Amino acid sequence: MRKQFPVEFVYQVFALVISAVVVHAIYTAVIRPQARAVLDDLAQKVEAAAGTGKYVAMQPNIFVIVKGPEQELAIIFALWAFAIMGYKFRNVGAERRLFDIDMVSVAEGESILPEDARAHSRAIESMPLDSRDRLLPRLYQNALNRFRITRSVQDASDEARRVAESANDRLDAELAIVRYICWAIPSIGFVGTVRGIGDSLGHAQAVLQGDMTGVTEALGVAFNSTLVALLLSLITVFLLYQLQLVQERLVLDAHQDCERKLIQNLQAPA
Repeated sequence: MRKQFPVEFVYQVFALVISAVVVHAIYTAVIRPQARAVLDDLAQKVEAAAGTGKYVAMQPNIFVIVKGPEQELAIIFALWAFAIMGYKFRNVGAERRLFDIDMVSVAEGESILPEDARAHSRAIESMPLDSRDRLLPRLYQNALNRFRITRSVQDASDEARRVAESANDRLDAELAIVRYICWAIPSIGFVGTVRGIGDSLGHAQAVLQGDMTGVTEALGVAFNSTLVALLLSLITVFLLYQLQLVQERLVLDAHQDCERKLIQNLQAPA
């Protein structure tokens, strides 16, 4: 696992950089120009209707809703979380594919004695490094080594359980950055809310003179940033819980596989 950590860390850094570059480019080239065009068109309609007493309502527009810097940052963080979780879902898939491999070859009615443990352990050690460092081979390897040393089936079973619990704790700890992002996204939306309300208070004098334009635009910033952030948070948290579920199932299934195919075939000398 020591070799995988730098790779995953570099992946996370590049995922953040790429998300920021792509989202900012889209905002600069598409979203903000389109939002400005919609707002300019609305301003012209309001000005044209000023003398007629007609009310000009603004229709909801996705470009206007997401145009703020808080929405941009929330989208960047959400894409970053999606990339990290996608990487972890891919790892779970790679772990699952190892379930189709027979880690130990035991014929029907045959048992594994402590003297046989070393030979079975060598078969696992001959696997490619990327596969050998995954959860299921480590469960088998540690259980076989403990059985060979202690000549106790119970000790081998306890070792398999210890490795499974350790793997579950490690997988849970590695989700810390995703949990932080899930907390940060709605917080970014609330920052936009505070900024929008603050800007609206700055236009209080204009309201007394009958000009509501500045206040409504500032309140739009406040509510739109919260709306976008909460929607992104709902999606991100849902995917996080799905990832936790598949990881926990992976650990449970790997431990059960080891118990069924290895531990039950171990036989300690009388």
